[in-house]
Amino acid sequence: MSDPTDITTEEILSPAGIEEAVSLLANEVIRRCGEDKVAFVGIYTRGVTLAHRVAEVLKSRGRDYPVGTLDISLYRDDFDNLGTALPRLESSDVPFALDGTRVILFDEVIFTGRTIRAALDGLMDYGRPSKIELAVLIDRGHREIPIQPDYVGRRVETTLNHYVKVRFQEDDGKEGVFLVTEPVAETNE
Repeated sequence: MSDPTDITTEEILSPAGIEEAVSLLANEVIRRCGEDKVAFVGIYTRGVTLAHRVAEVLKSRGRDYPVGTLDISLYRDDFDNLGTALPRLESSDVPFALDGTRVILFDEVIFTGRTIRAALDGLMDYGRPSKIELAVLIDRGHREIPIQPDYVGRRVETTLNHYVKVRFQEDDGKEGVFLVTEPVAETNE
């Protein structure tokens, strides 16, 4: 286990930077979706917050898209690795028909792609969208499965010993995106 004093944290997006990235996502949605029937679905927890923020920006611009929520806990492929730290179950709520709808799925960070794979499985239980796209605040790379975001607030170069922590006022009581670096474990070979 690493010594907490060896962990470094760097702010990569300030509250103003988050606001700018949300605006960028909203601009891209308007540009690419035109007059399509569009709905947002946020992945718990911070994907929901991000979806609501983008929807609010769009509403102020005359575009009113419904927002649903998705809990992917039961669709995860890593239950064996979690031990006793099982995820807290939330209530999914998709209060609109998905059939024939262009759905934009929201998550705060994309890393391996496994969360999004689980979200796609969960989303399909609610219907058959005409198209599913992905919007993320941060793309940190390092995919393990071939899933790429369609809308990105910011791309961040990371290594495997980095963690990206997104903090939203609504969920965490503070705002910012942080790059946390843990020291690489030494091997005794």
